[in-house]
Amino acid sequence: MEVIPFERRYAADFKRLNLEWLEKYFRVEPIDEQVLSKPLAILRKGGAIFLARHRGAIVGTCALLNAGDDRFELSKMAVTGSHQGLGIGRRLVQAVVAEYLARGARELFLESNSKLTPAITLYESAGFVHAARPAPSHYERSDVYMVFAGGKR
Repeated sequence: MEVIPFERRYAADFKRLNLEWLEKYFRVEPIDEQVLSKPLAILRKGGAIFLARHRGAIVGTCALLNAGDDRFELSKMAVTGSHQGLGIGRRLVQAVVAEYLARGARELFLESNSKLTPAITLYESAGFVHAARPAPSHYERSDVYMVFAGGKR
């Protein structure tokens, strides 16, 4: 398995992987459709997207969204069901954290849902801590807000 940077040819994979978990656990919100349909906009706005490739297939993804004011969001993290539990999510989170650290930005945060226990556990082990939400969420499903505070990478 390797983590690679996003290329235009992987746009459908980025959307497919995220729709898979959104439709399984929640519903696709308008903001999801907007972000997933225009991954190049993430890059144009100063963000990054990473993909996990295993035996030629794209099996996971995670994005670093530029939230402005020297803040970034870890977002759109997804690993296809058949490849979960193999450490792919951890590698993707590590790639996003490394990119954030390389940029020397002020803050890295994420939003999630308490129902996604494996993801929350992963984020905690990667150095994220629960924090008070500074503003209303763009996501109806979000009931967890975390910020990167360092730790294991």
